[in-house]
Amino acid sequence: MPATAAQLSARLAERLPGARVEVIDESAAHAGHAGANAEGWGSHFRVRVASNAFHSLSRVARHRLVYEALAEFIERDGVHALAIEASDGAAA
Repeated sequence: MPATAAQLSARLAERLPGARVEVIDESAAHAGHAGANAEGWGSHFRVRVASNAFHSLSRVARHRLVYEALAEFIERDGVHALAIEASDGAAA
């Protein structure tokens, strides 16, 4: 079963306490593209997260934290693409 935006959001909130999290399922816009599934949801997501945990981290390090938090969904549930917007909680 494909992942949902709510599941990804809950995982990020769990792993990054106090973060502001928004997850948008953009799968329908990718129908017919690589990694899209037949359901039309659960494969392509936009993730916006602002967290104090990102303070003084590079963009690459911030993205790694997000990928690590969501690894289960990528490996098990067919999440194919994440468009990540990660900012320092103080800056957002």
